[in-house]
Amino acid sequence: MSAGDRLLATTPILNFNHPSITQLIEDRGWKALSQHDRIGAVYDFVRNEIAFGYNRADDIPAADVLDDGFGQCNTKGTLLMALLRAVGVRCRLHGFTIHKELQRGVVPELVYPLAPNEIVHSWVEVETEMGWANLEGFILDAEFLLALQSAFTDSPSLCGYGAGTDCLQAPPVEWTGGDTYIQETGIAQDFGTFDAPDEFYAAHQQSFSFVKGILYRHIIRHWMNTRVRRIRSGNVPQIPGLALPNHKHEESRHAS
Repeated sequence: MSAGDRLLATTPILNFNHPSITQLIEDRGWKALSQHDRIGAVYDFVRNEIAFGYNRADDIPAADVLDDGFGQCNTKGTLLMALLRAVGVRCRLHGFTIHKELQRGVVPELVYPLAPNEIVHSWVEVETEMGWANLEGFILDAEFLLALQSAFTDSPSLCGYGAGTDCLQAPPVEWTGGDTYIQETGIAQDFGTFDAPDEFYAAHQQSFSFVKGILYRHIIRHWMNTRVRRIRSGNVPQIPGLALPNHKHEESRHAS
């Protein structure tokens, strides 16, 4: 199989031949679009119709992410890759780790000290008519991002609450044909590119002890998803050491 074929291939994780994915693509009519618009339509679907949230594991198949209806960097990236390949767009994965500080505000403070210092992260590289583009801006859905922008209008940069950006009020998250980012400033290690997430997770898995893994899957991630929903609704918690949400400024002024 040629390198080009590998970047269009189905895999156990990129299971875009699953009936739920093929039906979605048929219903949306994405294959009839130009390459630029195909990428944009798939990107916008994953960004905004798959909400930001935490699945049971990083290496679940694309159809499971679609069924969950939510995901984070790695799982939303898996679904994005599967949909892109299903409509004939070549793509690959670029693996990283991010500093755990980026997850403060989402990870409950009680368990934050137990979190790994670096968290497995990835974005999708897609082949466009102009060359390769890095896609990471799909991680936070528009409603969640707007809640952060509304809470931190005085902060040009933010590393926390799932965001890592130096331009919070106007981050490059819209598909225009080039790179998109929303967690770029939190990157720690760069693992390079992989043809598929299957290869990436075979080499780089998040290191949890057995007990911590069970706690994450059955308790902590549900706690995190509850916090994500609260943030999306505008209830952004105050976290020591991070920028102060605007509503906290208001409370301080009223108290004084």
